[in-house]
Amino acid sequence: MKNVFLAFFSMLFMLPAFSQTDKKARTILDEVSAKTKAYKTIRIEFTYKMENKAQNINDSFKGVLISKGENYKLSFSGQEIFSNGKTVWTYLKDANEVQINNVSREDDSFTPNNLLSSYNENFKAKLLEENSKQQIIELIPVQKKNFNKVRVTIERARKIVGSITIFDKNGSTYTYTVNKFETDLPFTDSMFVFKTGEHPGVEEIDMR
Repeated sequence: MKNVFLAFFSMLFMLPAFSQTDKKARTILDEVSAKTKAYKTIRIEFTYKMENKAQNINDSFKGVLISKGENYKLSFSGQEIFSNGKTVWTYLKDANEVQINNVSREDDSFTPNNLLSSYNENFKAKLLEENSKQQIIELIPVQKKNFNKVRVTIERARKIVGSITIFDKNGSTYTYTVNKFETDLPFTDSMFVFKTGEHPGVEEIDMR
């Protein structure tokens, strides 16, 4: 699950430089990336859907992501993940438990700013389809990944990502549909810090 979310948000926040990319696909992705980087804050409401026909799996849920620089808060399926750029708090509502970790400085760690610069030349991109409303681009990883390809749908008028489908090597597909995309909202830094006092009886597991 973690790797799938990482792949999704990396596409939302950076749409990287690509090797062996057709020129039109590269131009579209560069425009979307530049516009996304210019926002001070972003709030995304999304729907996640995972399907695997061979295993008869069809799951879905909704989530919300807000970000401000390296700060982010991700809410989905009974979990809330907070990060202020230094610390990550993962709160499990049903267990009333919070796990506390330092932010990883590895290249593949999830922070919006890190993702903007850490996936260079890892994909070949091809424009599959376009019409007056949307453009569909397929990304094929150059290096070995746990997925075969990613399909990105871009809203042509607003130049934002409308949906992303990740095709896993095990036959599963993970689709993220952006239901609402808001920018430059007045988020305060305190929104990205877990507040113990607001969760009476919470169990803290400090893994730092």
